[in-house]
Amino acid sequence: MRTLPRRFAVFVLFLALSCGLAHSAEPYGVDLQGKPVQKLAGPDTKFVVLMFAASDCPICNRYAPEIARLDHEFASRGVRVWWVFPNPEDTASIVARHNQEFAIKERTVLDSRQTLVHLAHITVTPEAAIFRVDGQGMHQIYRGRVDNRYMAIGNERPLPDHHDLELALAAAVANEPVPKSTGPAVGCSVVFLQK
Repeated sequence: MRTLPRRFAVFVLFLALSCGLAHSAEPYGVDLQGKPVQKLAGPDTKFVVLMFAASDCPICNRYAPEIARLDHEFASRGVRVWWVFPNPEDTASIVARHNQEFAIKERTVLDSRQTLVHLAHITVTPEAAIFRVDGQGMHQIYRGRVDNRYMAIGNERPLPDHHDLELALAAAVANEPVPKSTGPAVGCSVVFLQK
C-alpha cells in the first residue's frame, strides 16, 4: 500500500481544518435533555448570537422578551440565537423551569465547562456575543450589553434609548461594520469554575 508524502498529508489536514470539515470532538455544552451540543450553526446560519444568562439573575430575566423579539426579527436573515447558562448551579431542571416561567423558546445550552464563556470572553450575565459563521468556522464580531436599560446595579431606565445588540445585528446582516457596545454590560458576575 502506498502512503502519501508527509508534506501532502499535512496539506490535506490543513485544508480540512480551514474548510471547517474537521471539528473538535468536545461539545460546546449540553442541551436541556442532556445531549451534547456539537454545532451552534445550522446549514443556513450566517450569524450565531449567544445570550449569556443566569436563572437567578433578575436583570437577565428582564431581557427574555427582548431576546425573543430579536430572534423573531432576525431568524429569517440567517441569525440563530442561543441562551447560554454557564453557572454550575444552573442544572437542566432549574433552567427548564426558568425557561418555562419566562417563556424562553430559543435554543438553550448549558455551558457547564464554560467553553462558550471563554470563547466569547464573557464575565457578566446578561451579556451577548455575535459570531459570523463561514466555511472556516465562527468569528466573534460583537460582545457586550443588549441595550442601555441598566446603567448600574439598581440604576435602571424605564426604557432603553440605545439598543446595542440590535444595532450590531442589523449591521452584521447588512454586511456593514458592526458597532461596538457603547457601555459595559450590567448584571450578575459569572461564577467561574475553580481550576
